Amino acid sequence: MGWLEGIGKAVRKTSFYLCCVGMVFVMPLMALTTVDVIARAVWSKPIPGTFELSEYLLAIAILLGAAYTQQVKGHVGVDFVTKRLGPRLKALSEALCTLGCLIIVGLLAWQGYLRALEETTVSDMLRVPQAPFRFLVFVAGMTLFAEFLLDFMISLKNLIGGKK
Repeated sequence: MGWLEGIGKAVRKTSFYLCCVGMVFVMPLMALTTVDVIARAVWSKPIPGTFELSEYLLAIAILLGAAYTQQVKGHVGVDFVTKRLGPRLKALSEALCTLGCLIIVGLLAWQGYLRALEETTVSDMLRVPQAPFRFLVFVAGMTLFAEFLLDFMISLKNLIGGKK
């Protein structure tokens, strides 16, 4: 096993386990929303803070699932041009696109980290501290960055001569 495969395996496991943690938060989100809708319809009394809590639970699920979605190539892609390209040109296109994604996600993670360090506010109704969610942007961004970096290295390997 080469070093790229070893790193890839660690990155993929990390992405998978973070996604599993994110999935755990989907069930309470669904239960909270369901109970709030029933309480609102039957007793005309919504559960206080449901909207705020739903935002946090949804943010956790989405952020922790982004890297795994990249791993399984589940993000939206438009390939009507690249499917007509040869293997080397396609690898070049993938490498350039992935490089752009690396830059954007790297900036996102970096800013998430900086914002987490300076964050002192709490939410309006439930008084939930914002800093852990800002830090979650950093953690999820770094995991997504690692997935993109792995994809970039594979694209470069294919471009240089791994796949003809």
